[in-house]
Amino acid sequence: MTTVTTDEGAVEGLRDALGLLKDREQVAERLLDSSAKHSFDPDEELDWDAPFEEGKWFWPPELVSLYGTPMWKRMSEEQRILLSQHEAAALASLGIWFEIILMQLLVRHIYDKPATSAHVRYALTEIEDECRHSKMFARLIARGGTPHYPVRRAHQNLGRFFKTVSTTPGSFTATLLGEEVLDWMQRLTFPDERVQTLIRGVTRIHVVEEARHVRYAREELRRQMMTAPRWSQEFTRITSGEFARVFSVAFVNPDVYTNVGLDRREAMAQVKASGHRREVMQTGSKRLTDFLDDIGVLRGPGRRLWKSSGLLA
Repeated sequence: MTTVTTDEGAVEGLRDALGLLKDREQVAERLLDSSAKHSFDPDEELDWDAPFEEGKWFWPPELVSLYGTPMWKRMSEEQRILLSQHEAAALASLGIWFEIILMQLLVRHIYDKPATSAHVRYALTEIEDECRHSKMFARLIARGGTPHYPVRRAHQNLGRFFKTVSTTPGSFTATLLGEEVLDWMQRLTFPDERVQTLIRGVTRIHVVEEARHVRYAREELRRQMMTAPRWSQEFTRITSGEFARVFSVAFVNPDVYTNVGLDRREAMAQVKASGHRREVMQTGSKRLTDFLDDIGVLRGPGRRLWKSSGLLA
């Protein structure tokens, strides 16, 4: 592996298991061009005043946490749909929490980089996207009349700690973890005609714009895992595994069960024992975990943490 530095962030001849690393500025220029052509204002794009359609889901039933469990089989169709509404609100709440962390990580990433570079301009463009997404998710929660579902206080504090101490490769690994699992679910949601039109519209916008964010994070993480000091690479492996454990737990907010009239403890136990739910989470994570494996993130103790999270088979 050969590295020739020509300016800040420029490399030549840098190669990993996925091939030759792409030029940072060229990647950013393409993403800026895509942003100019395919960005959305959710306030204008979506019909927020249209009534919800009777009998339609708020999340595909197969992606609802209790799907296929004994408790699910005892629930009425009305209660199942209500649970899908509360879980959609909980995922939107999780998305807001995560995107606020992500915006802070992006600001830290570009703090000492050339402000006129395409790489920095795209990061600022992504922050604009994430601001709109967070507002869109908040409006969706308010429109549905469900509670806002914040993550538990321990996870809130861990998030505060992580965004303060995270290294650059750790930040981009966490970014991909938060984006790619939800992205996989949303790609199943927006074309699903069983799902409410507003939900489909929200997920369509998010999928289109998140595709750029994933590309940016993947290319930068590849670069970081090849150029960061060894201690930073090892730190990334450990912290990403721990963040995967937090993320997998935060993905289901137990308050949703109480709010739809279910026994919270029994519901959580059945979700934990559900082979279907385990398969959903591992399938949704596979594209990401394959990528992380290829670039050397899933090694040593970090790999064991990823396995314990349930996201890695």
